[in-house]
Amino acid sequence: MREWLSIYLKGVCMGAADIVPGVSGGTIALIAGIYDRLIAAIAALDPRILATIPGLMGAAGRARFRDELVEMDVPFLLVLGAGVGTAVVLMAQVIEAAFAAYPAVLNGFFFGLIAASAVVIYRITDVDTPGRIGALAAGALIAFLVTGVSETGGRTSLALLFVAGMIAISAMVLPGISGSAFLYILGIYQFLIGILGDFTDALIALPRGGSLDAVLTPGVPIAVFLTGATIGLLTMARIVERALERNRMATLGFLVGLMVGALRMPVREAADATEVWTTGLIAAIVAAVVIGAAVVLGFDYYTDSLDYTEDTAV
Repeated sequence: MREWLSIYLKGVCMGAADIVPGVSGGTIALIAGIYDRLIAAIAALDPRILATIPGLMGAAGRARFRDELVEMDVPFLLVLGAGVGTAVVLMAQVIEAAFAAYPAVLNGFFFGLIAASAVVIYRITDVDTPGRIGALAAGALIAFLVTGVSETGGRTSLALLFVAGMIAISAMVLPGISGSAFLYILGIYQFLIGILGDFTDALIALPRGGSLDAVLTPGVPIAVFLTGATIGLLTMARIVERALERNRMATLGFLVGLMVGALRMPVREAADATEVWTTGLIAAIVAAVVIGAAVVLGFDYYTDSLDYTEDTAV
């Protein structure tokens, strides 16, 4: 129980990092000493185990199923995931309240997180060939053009949520890259934070006579997002891993470009949320930017564990 509690608490720390655009849960996994186990467990996941479900009617089938789950380290992933989920649900309430009360300052904080993350990854990326420069420029252009593309008055398509889940989960397992940053780029970060809070409130109210429709309305997009994340864990995460193995520097250069282009988002959001600019507000935004950057740079200084020095030329 002590080991499982430790894993759960490490998951809580990872979830608290994953919920903000800039700090990666993978970085927390490095600090906590479970990153290698996490990547190995994800790589070991094999959907073919579903074919053994009919055999669960017998004792031998159940034992074989249990042994295969343990071999893939699924119990570790479940306990870690429970910790991540707990932190995400709790932090979502705080962030939603901050969006409502201090939108410009919060976007300033996100600007600092994303900008510092780009600096951290660029620092260990050699963008010294035309191919790598092109990858960085392409990433920046794509992020600049698609930033906020899904913002449609508080609603978004289920198809985009599905794809976003695939992309976000892939980024969350990489140290230094934040899955929430990609949700922020797509313009669905605040939407997901909001419906997660609505879903949690509806679930809590259900035993006291709450409406089932109030649970299903936010529950459907959350389920679609989680479905995309599950499939992404089995597919996209491996694609990203192979891209890094094949050409680390070009891939990381592209990711740096995405973060640089995404800086358009917090600037625009802060401007849209502010009617009157005052000296105090500007000072608060600048302070939030500095704090956000300090958080990421502090994590990078503490870990110093990103090693992407092996690469093939582009």
